[in-house]
Amino acid sequence: MTSKAPLVSLLPKPVIFLDREISLLMFNRRVLAQAEDKRLPLLERLRYLCIVSNNLDEFFEVRVASLLAQDALHPDAALAAMFERIATECHALVKQQYDILNTEVLPQLRQRGVHLVRHNDRNEAQRAWVKQYFDQQVRPLLTPIGLDPAHPFPQVSNKSLNFIVSLSGKDAFGRGTAIAIVKAPRVLPRVIELPEHLSKGGGQSFCLLSSVIHAHMEEMFTGRDVLAYSQFRVTRDSDLWVDEGEVKNLRQALKGELQGRQFGTAVRLEVAKNCPAELSQFLLDQFNLDPGRLYPVDGPVNLVRLAEMISQVRQPSLRFAPFFPGVPPKMANMDIFEQMRKHDILLHHPFQSFQTVIDFICVAAQDPQVVAIKQTIYRTGMDSDLMAALVTAAQRGKEVIVIVELKARFDEEANINWADKLEQAGAQVVYGVVGLKTHAKVALVIRREADGLRYYAHLGTGNYHLTTARLYTDFGLLTANQQMGEEVNEVFIHLTSLTKPHKLTHLWLAPFALQSELVKAIRNEARIAKAGRPGRIIVKVNAMVDESLIRALYAASHDGVKIDLIVRGACTLRPGVPGLSENIRVRSIIGRFLEHSRIYYFRNDLAHDVYLASADWMSRNLFRRIEVAFPVLDKALKRRVINEGLNPYLKDNSNAWELDGDGVYHRRRVRGKQAEFSAQRYLMELLGTTENSIDH
Repeated sequence: MTSKAPLVSLLPKPVIFLDREISLLMFNRRVLAQAEDKRLPLLERLRYLCIVSNNLDEFFEVRVASLLAQDALHPDAALAAMFERIATECHALVKQQYDILNTEVLPQLRQRGVHLVRHNDRNEAQRAWVKQYFDQQVRPLLTPIGLDPAHPFPQVSNKSLNFIVSLSGKDAFGRGTAIAIVKAPRVLPRVIELPEHLSKGGGQSFCLLSSVIHAHMEEMFTGRDVLAYSQFRVTRDSDLWVDEGEVKNLRQALKGELQGRQFGTAVRLEVAKNCPAELSQFLLDQFNLDPGRLYPVDGPVNLVRLAEMISQVRQPSLRFAPFFPGVPPKMANMDIFEQMRKHDILLHHPFQSFQTVIDFICVAAQDPQVVAIKQTIYRTGMDSDLMAALVTAAQRGKEVIVIVELKARFDEEANINWADKLEQAGAQVVYGVVGLKTHAKVALVIRREADGLRYYAHLGTGNYHLTTARLYTDFGLLTANQQMGEEVNEVFIHLTSLTKPHKLTHLWLAPFALQSELVKAIRNEARIAKAGRPGRIIVKVNAMVDESLIRALYAASHDGVKIDLIVRGACTLRPGVPGLSENIRVRSIIGRFLEHSRIYYFRNDLAHDVYLASADWMSRNLFRRIEVAFPVLDKALKRRVINEGLNPYLKDNSNAWELDGDGVYHRRRVRGKQAEFSAQRYLMELLGTTENSIDH
């Protein structure tokens, strides 16, 4: 600790904060490193390549699109420089991605009997089968469009597979139309498995739809010579925009916007690496894109589609071994309300089953003593037992209030459909607060018992979504603490009535108190450290980019507080900088499961305050969303959060990356006589089970 003024008060922003966009792309580099990791099964390495592609799609659809819109309104040199940095990093990332695919993953899969065969690699029997498949399944659905004044360039939807074709000679009417476009229908599978008898050595052979169309391109232009062709894909701005202050019905307005999402402003163009320059330029002109947003790729323009092959391969050894989540002790055969009355229940997903949460709502829907169920929904999926239970509860005459966030990006359609079903069943559906996304994860059951109405609540860090609950790490708390239940009810009343919530003792609610309570807790640790006692903060979040909280952490570091940050994705804090952040360490864990839990720990003179939350440390979460952070009050459960959600991740030397003050991540390696330790593997062994003993 030093008496000098904190460096944070003297340095300009670019020096004390890392670049958010580059930090987000660095996260994808860490995911890409998983695809290079020879310790992992081959199909899982391929899956990581698909994940990077999906992440980059969203990066362009949302982040780049937003920056371009900003630049269109207020152009400046800083934004231009940022676009250059983004382009440089993205081009390098994409090149590395396809290098891994072509030089490591696909050759090694071939050695294991899994073949992705291109036209030049197919033997005569395979070509004959592909020809028949094209004639019967593909050709009838294709409609090539020769471009002329009566046939203008067609509407090309977001991320769809298309082909541009250069032709010689004259068309059937004697005119020299030189360019044609072929759109691949979305109803066709992108990965096609060849019959077993056509596969080499008893393995499995696949081909891509793009390869099938390539091989038979000339058949679609009889009487013309095909000079050149290339697959292409355009990525578009996918953010929905409605003026919530003007529209009368947000659900109807969003339904209209969803139809237009496929045709937003173009932000990126992908073509095959051998696409002739004149065809690339023609497409750039059509989509009004500059050359820096052209991405020639050495393979399929949409790697995400290779996930279809992963699911079809019949070799379990090429995937992670199956994992079966555990069930909390005594939960399997005991009434859930009785269990909650005895003590709070902490669930750590995916290591423990999410079925317990679904059962909580399903039991409540059928229980005659339950009079009301209240629930927030951000992401839940098209097929959800939990949502079906809410529909059943409403049909049985219970008061069902559901706060459905219609603007949950890329889940809008599913949420609109559930809102329709819930209203038809008689539930009261509210779409949150105008201008704020409802991101909190809370559910409340109100039950009539002998001593009156009693609250039973679930609060979580993750969505009420069974699929992601199997893949994301999250915590959930089931509690019959009546004070906590009353405060959860206050949050629901606030969201439905739009009245100011009463003072909350336990819950930290954004956008009202969460940021200020966090700053207060950080400053309290600084005060403790300045008094000569240990100050300690550990935070686990998905993103750390809010300047106000980062400045508070810098100040606490200056005062001697020891700070560990476990940040999966973007982090703009510079750790380990003398005079600024020498007491702060930052690490990121990338493993089998997506790290998603949000945990805030403050030592507070051995009080060991532990909060779980729906909110990352981003300005949007603190000021533009409804978020809830909630305390873990039970001492035993508090220890569990620390010993399961924090300490193993600080010990991890298998999946951990450490951030330095220059914004570079370094993979943590086993040192000396250390044993390799993976936090996720440890938790699988600690909390999981050896067999699928539950319907999960």
